Amino acid sequence: MTIQNEKSIWQKDKDHLIHPYSDFATFHKEGSQVIASAKGMYVTDSDDNKLLDGIAGLWCVNIGHGRQDMAEAISRQVMDMQYYNPFGHSTNIPAAELGEWLADHAPTGLNHVFYSCGGSTANEAAIRIVHYYNEMRGKHRKKKIISRNHAYHGATYMAANLTGIQATKYGFDRIGEELVRYVSAADMYAKPDHLSEEQFCDYLVEEFKACIDNNGADNIGAFIAEPIMGAGGVLIAPEGYHKRMHAVCKANDILYIADEVVTAFGRLGAWFASETLYDYQPDILVSAKGLTSGYIPLGATLISDEIHEVISKPQTEGGVFTMGLTYWGHPVACAAALKNVEIMETKGMLENATDVGAHFQASAKSLLSLPNVGDVRGRGLMMAVDLMKDKDSKTAFDATDGIGNKVFKRCIEGGVIVRPVGDRLVLSPPLIITKEESDKIVDIMGEAITDICGG
Repeated sequence: MTIQNEKSIWQKDKDHLIHPYSDFATFHKEGSQVIASAKGMYVTDSDDNKLLDGIAGLWCVNIGHGRQDMAEAISRQVMDMQYYNPFGHSTNIPAAELGEWLADHAPTGLNHVFYSCGGSTANEAAIRIVHYYNEMRGKHRKKKIISRNHAYHGATYMAANLTGIQATKYGFDRIGEELVRYVSAADMYAKPDHLSEEQFCDYLVEEFKACIDNNGADNIGAFIAEPIMGAGGVLIAPEGYHKRMHAVCKANDILYIADEVVTAFGRLGAWFASETLYDYQPDILVSAKGLTSGYIPLGATLISDEIHEVISKPQTEGGVFTMGLTYWGHPVACAAALKNVEIMETKGMLENATDVGAHFQASAKSLLSLPNVGDVRGRGLMMAVDLMKDKDSKTAFDATDGIGNKVFKRCIEGGVIVRPVGDRLVLSPPLIITKEESDKIVDIMGEAITDICGG
């Protein structure tokens, strides 16, 4: 890209685009970083800086950037049939084949798929299905959803209200406020020091039971939870938490929604984390991101046989299931997803995520020797590093210091992209990463933290 073209793109972007999570305090002056190309583990900006992508685009580029085999699969589907109306009883070959693959690999009993365009819309679909399911059962009051503080479930209207990161709601109306209740995040780092892991799990489960009692089980339709909380800070639950929360849901006729938008498709070394890694079977599972490795937008909401049996009956004579999207089961997106899982399987990417992930987690623990690193946590290729002004007292930096963003910029100078979320650095590299590349991420982070925070 020439300097003139780069400036033109930068200007066009600044003049016309509204970015997700724009910081308007700086955007009007600084504009955007222009990413011009991407290949494998690296992206290249318009200044020809080659940067190791430590965040896989945004949790999603699991198979790496710019794969020729993926491009060819997408191209073939475009030439065969790029789109046709999916409403009513019309389907396409990739959508049906992907549906079978998902049912074969998902947790037990999740044999039915509703497609959407991404994680937010997949969660919207999940909530509408919960409400419809209970309407069809005659349980008209079971509409409330219990979510968690610091959870992230999307940015469309209902999904944004499911999200428990309260800072994302400033200035926005909360149309679902009467429908959503929050319980504490399952955050071992925030655990009170006087509680053991088992006692902390007891506390969280009892708090959940109290929330159900206070709102009435007859008014609660579902509990929604990420196996590991992603954007909220890669928060790790105490041992046995999900299985116990699931048991409480079953005892109270409450559906369990597993938001696996981030954790599915290999990030933790498994196709899906819920049953394989945490030993529970959700009633609904939401996926996106790694489903296509970000090559084309696609979301999938998987529902249990029990739910499908109820919602697949006509509500009245001639009644239809009135949920639909123009791009439901988009053939090119579904073809991309099928090629994506084939690549992951044939190239051993889940095994690599497990092997390199363990090395990455162990290597990053070395950062705990730095005076301003309070915690390093994660699983597989999902990690967070907490920066603290005083880690002994868990005293945070002043928000106006912008420490996380400063460390992020210093990492860019070192050739590595990390993601700052406040004063927390989040990592989620592609599943093709090597041990040497994971060491490079840790080394550059360590240097940047030392340069910015001192010590």
